[in-house]
Amino acid sequence: MKKILFLALLLSFSCKSDKSEKYETPEAKEFSSVEIENIFEDDSLSIRAIEIIGNNLAFAANKGTFGLFNSQTGEMKTGALKDGDYIPEFRAVASTSNDVFVLSVGSPALLYKTGNSGQMELVYREDHEKAFYDSMIFWNDLEGIAMGDPTGNCLSVIITRDGGESWEKIHCSVLPEVAEGEAAFAASNSNIAVVGDKTWMLSGGKKSRVFYSPDKGENWEVFETPLIQGKETTGGYSIDFYDENKGIIIGGDYTNPDDNSANKAITIDGGKTWKLVGEGQEPGYKSSVRYVPNSEGKYVLATGFTGISYSTDGGEHWDQLSDESFFTLRFLNDSTAYAAGKGRISRLNFK
Repeated sequence: MKKILFLALLLSFSCKSDKSEKYETPEAKEFSSVEIENIFEDDSLSIRAIEIIGNNLAFAANKGTFGLFNSQTGEMKTGALKDGDYIPEFRAVASTSNDVFVLSVGSPALLYKTGNSGQMELVYREDHEKAFYDSMIFWNDLEGIAMGDPTGNCLSVIITRDGGESWEKIHCSVLPEVAEGEAAFAASNSNIAVVGDKTWMLSGGKKSRVFYSPDKGENWEVFETPLIQGKETTGGYSIDFYDENKGIIIGGDYTNPDDNSANKAITIDGGKTWKLVGEGQEPGYKSSVRYVPNSEGKYVLATGFTGISYSTDGGEHWDQLSDESFFTLRFLNDSTAYAAGKGRISRLNFK
């Protein structure tokens, strides 16, 4: 896809707000229902990564497919990438004010950005047989981070400090050591949360913990969580922070989605300690969790293939808002979100 397409769309996007300022007054209203409007459909795609850019949307999916949605025109532009004969599967997407980035799972790990050559440009490649990246996000227009499964004795973490032109993998001497069977899930592009300079990464599998950096990836420590763990399919799948203290993690076991024990936890001290919430209550397994903007951290949405769940008390209690299946969700504002899943992207209007 030509960069002129991306530039035309990006120029129509309003600038992204700083993530430390994303939740501002006035306070959000409580939801009672949701209206779901499909904006893109393709039965061949599994879409697990979306990114809000202004009022618009970028997505990344399997079959090397990615795209940009212009909310003013209602037009979705898509493209596809190959590395020789290899067709990547994208599970992460991120953006700066000027560029869109897509990152693949599996080996080789391939990270592309909108480039000056008129084509999407490969800016990072990793050929390690265990390479498997799960999530990506930017702190600002120059600095971004992606994380994935271990290729050594630590999580794989790559960082850019030059707007995504180049990426460097952090040496394991800088990161906490992983436990046996500890990895992460590429389920919704939401294993990483950032507020200002602070960063949290969620692992899962046989061990599920939260890795924390106070300084945009320069230094790290790790905190235990009470989430279900012990199997390759258990643990945390998604993390979000409302501010630098208040956060939530969710997951479970996708092979046993009705199990609603030890799959939801909250923190009020910046991730140092976590408390289980909603024990023995729906929902069970979910792949994506997000605070509702402007809600003071009281309202929370969780999505998964079993539907959309909603909490009005910070995650302590939940109600089923819809049975519609989605893998991932991002809020546009405190009453509208985009969600993606098997074969579709939808706009969610909350009432």
